[in-house]
Amino acid sequence: MSSTKKLTLKLCFCAVFAALVCVCTFISIPLPFGYFNLGDFMILLCSWTMGPLYGAIAAAIGAGLADLLMGYTIYVPATVIIKALMAICSYFVFKLLKKLITKPTLDFIPRTVSAIAAETIMVLGYFAYDFFFFYGIGAAASIPGNVLQGVCAVIGGVALGRFFEKMIGEKFLLS
Repeated sequence: MSSTKKLTLKLCFCAVFAALVCVCTFISIPLPFGYFNLGDFMILLCSWTMGPLYGAIAAAIGAGLADLLMGYTIYVPATVIIKALMAICSYFVFKLLKKLITKPTLDFIPRTVSAIAAETIMVLGYFAYDFFFFYGIGAAASIPGNVLQGVCAVIGGVALGRFFEKMIGEKFLLS
C-alpha cells in the first residue's frame, strides 16, 4: 500500500473513531456515584488499533467535542489533554506487554493492564483539574464516580478489544 493511501486510511479511521468517541460519550448509564459513558471504550479501542498519534487525536477530538456539545465547556481543555494522554499511555503499555506476553490466550493481560493505566490517568487527571481550578480538596468527591467509570471502561474495553481486532483483521491495524 502506498504511503498516500496509508495516510488516507489512517485519517479516515481517525475521523471515524473521533465520531465514535463523541457519540459513545453521549450514551450514559447511571451509576451510584455519577454515570458511566461508553466513550472510554472507543478511546481504548482506537489507541490499540491506530497507535499513539492517531489514537490520541481521535480521543481528544471526539471527547472534547462531546464535552462541548453536552455543555461541559469548562472541561473541554482538560478532556482534550486527559483523553489524548489516555490513548498514548494505553497504546505504549499494550505494545510493551504484548511483546512480553506473546501467547494469544493471554491477550487479555496487556489489554487489561493498559486499560487500567489509561483509566488511572483519567481519574487522576480530572481530580487534578478540579483540585487546581475549582474545588481544592473537595475535588476528591469526584474520585469514586471516576473510578467506577474507569472500572466499567476497563471491563468493556478489554471484552471488546479482542473482538474488534478479530473483526477488522490484523491487516487493518494501523499502528
